[in-house]
Amino acid sequence: MFISIARPAVEPIGPDPVAVPYAPAIHDLTPRALHARLLDNAAQRRRRGIERKQADRPEDADYWLHAAPVAVRKACALREERSFAPLP
Repeated sequence: MFISIARPAVEPIGPDPVAVPYAPAIHDLTPRALHARLLDNAAQRRRRGIERKQADRPEDADYWLHAAPVAVRKACALREERSFAPLP
């Protein structure tokens, strides 16, 4: 019996700074887009931590609630590194 290996429809090129498993990489993100994705990532981590806490899984909740500020720090560092033009 032969099994053919199916290749994914989208193959990422290079690392994605805020990738989630199986998400296609978005190339050439603008600084604002990357900043927004980092803040969204932090919000998802906080929500996951709250869900774990409500499910009485304190060790998982602690992990996710402590992981959220990391994404916020990355977003702050990006904002300091590249000056954003004011929004119109």
